[in-house]
Amino acid sequence: MALPVREQAKWWGLSAFIFLIALWTLGDVILPFIVGGAIAYFLDPVADRLERAGLSRVGATAVISVVMLLVVVLLVLAVIPTLVSQTTALINAAPTIFRQLHTFLLEHFPDLADETSTVRQTLVSIGDTIKQRGGELANTVLISAYGIINAVIFMVVVPVVSFYLLLDWDHMVAKVDSWLPRDHLPTIRRLAREIDQVLAGFVRGQMSVCLVLGTFYAVALMAVGLQFGLVVGAIAGAITFIPYVGALIGGALAIGLALFQFWGDWLSIGLVAGVFALGQFLEGNVITPRLVGGSVGLHPLWLLFALSAFGSLFGFVGMLVAVPVAAAIGVFARFGIRQYTGSRLYRGTHIITEDDR
Repeated sequence: MALPVREQAKWWGLSAFIFLIALWTLGDVILPFIVGGAIAYFLDPVADRLERAGLSRVGATAVISVVMLLVVVLLVLAVIPTLVSQTTALINAAPTIFRQLHTFLLEHFPDLADETSTVRQTLVSIGDTIKQRGGELANTVLISAYGIINAVIFMVVVPVVSFYLLLDWDHMVAKVDSWLPRDHLPTIRRLAREIDQVLAGFVRGQMSVCLVLGTFYAVALMAVGLQFGLVVGAIAGAITFIPYVGALIGGALAIGLALFQFWGDWLSIGLVAGVFALGQFLEGNVITPRLVGGSVGLHPLWLLFALSAFGSLFGFVGMLVAVPVAAAIGVFARFGIRQYTGSRLYRGTHIITEDDR
């Protein structure tokens, strides 16, 4: 005999509460395991295809691990040194850029010369902060984001976790499936498949979009001569998964840097702006429709809210789990609406006539 609905709601609610408490208390401790699990989840279809091609699971996992290692090594040797050097140069150039901005504003807006002006005091305060904190910020971002030890542990633990999870992924899924309540097994499996379709369609597609757009922005901005084009392209591509934010921040940063570097050369400034305009056109009309599709069921505003809420409550770990949680809540909400519209609470006993439509 199945448990009453109230009892089921209590146990499922308790499970959700334990999940949130675990996020709150463990925090950065589980970060490598969440990242490793995410990598294994994304690469599992690749391993399945290699198995269908004739490799064993161990062989497929080994091939994927070697390829990923080669990709990381190539990035470290070819891209990351340039990216780090440009980031350092950009941070070190921030005081100079601010002084140029200050001079430009005083030339075109003489009222700012008034020392009692609120805007002038704000600009002076920002400039002093940049001068004092520029070097410290560079060291913090590039050397000790969470401490060298934590970074080393993260880089060691994540590949190990990813390897073993990818190796045993199918067995773990089968084991979890064996624990599901038998009375609700078909429903839970159907909801799990829907969540997997939404999550896989969005995340795998969005990661491809971030990679394609980041590469396009970096190459195009360096081609037009923007001094920190690689950094701007990497930033814009990395945060493209956050709706609207990637384009706004990347475009503002690129055009702002172009104004200082090419002031008076309106063609070059226009080319920089054109790169982002073209990128947004390609993203909205070509890249996203092909790589993500329009039926993944994650509205941009709902995703933005989930990222903001979980990031505020649980920090960086919360932002990592925000997308799968948002996908699951969306699937559960649609399931609840289907149950409601098929129930007597919605339909009632009244016979619908043409006058009721």
